[in-house]
Amino acid sequence: MISNANDLMERLRKKLETERREIEELTADELERLAGNSRRAVRHALRTIRRDTEEATGRMRELLLKAWLRPLIVGMALWLGIFGGSWATMQWLSRSIQNRIEKRSMVDLEIAGGREMLAEIEETTWGVGLREVNGVRYVTLPTGTPVLTAFTVDGRPYVELSRE
Repeated sequence: MISNANDLMERLRKKLETERREIEELTADELERLAGNSRRAVRHALRTIRRDTEEATGRMRELLLKAWLRPLIVGMALWLGIFGGSWATMQWLSRSIQNRIEKRSMVDLEIAGGREMLAEIEETTWGVGLREVNGVRYVTLPTGTPVLTAFTVDGRPYVELSRE
């Protein structure tokens, strides 16, 4: 068989066409394999990003809860301390005032009783009193009582009873 330039060109063109198709097929296969690997890598990266984001969100929630909880606990403790202290102080002051009122009432009653007793004594003794001055005992008589052997102090007559 005799080949000429056209036959050679035709064979070269067929060979080039075959090689081009093979290269295109290999390239397409390689690109499909590369696309599959890329998809897997992207899916893995997305799963990793989601997991890491969820973990970070969970840690943030915990931190926010702790950051919110601490001031709440401190505030509640302060409020309870102030409220409890104020309540206790008010209770103490109330009891103290009540005790003083009761003591004052008792003292007023004792004073009234003493005045009544003094009035009764003065009524039953006609205003006569007893005094001791520098070891000398005297009887004090009501003002205006006529006595012959007495002296007066503050307008009241005194009678000497005895000397020790």
